[in-house]
Amino acid sequence: MLRLHATEPRSRANGPGARFVVWFQGCTLGCPGCFNPTTHGAGGSETTVEAVLAEVAAVNGIEGFTLSGGEPLQQPTAAAVLLAGARALGLSTLMFSGYTIEEARALPGGPAVLAQLDVLIDGRYVSTERFAEGLRGSKNQRIHLLTSRYSLADVEATPVAEIRIGKTGEMILTGVNPLKLRP
Repeated sequence: MLRLHATEPRSRANGPGARFVVWFQGCTLGCPGCFNPTTHGAGGSETTVEAVLAEVAAVNGIEGFTLSGGEPLQQPTAAAVLLAGARALGLSTLMFSGYTIEEARALPGGPAVLAQLDVLIDGRYVSTERFAEGLRGSKNQRIHLLTSRYSLADVEATPVAEIRIGKTGEMILTGVNPLKLRP
């Protein structure tokens, strides 16, 4: 089981190429100025890893899978299984975490999650160092290429934001700077 905030079946603003994005619910890091505070508390919904992977498998034409949050490393078992499932589908994997890679390596389940990643964007969001480019929300955050699947240029070429209109007409804003769109 996992606590889920939301999913987006096709995003171009959450990693290289078209990606399925999962936002976990729950984060205790409390970064001041976080632009996704609705993911922090106990809200969201419970679902199974299998149900999420079935959704991912049903989407054609995507190249990757992205985990965000909330904080994925606060649900490490679900994160590791989701990432392994995405890899089994032939998808690249990327995760945003407020923990540094050094902290992640020391967390229970952290090494298992890291072993399933192609790219990790790490570090707590620092509002006074707002950057919002190359998948980093603030300048202190780092991009870790954990496999050779992508180059730094591939990751940094990701659009900072996108607007999509959902099937029921709702507007979906996503990316590291969802209020600023590049032409």
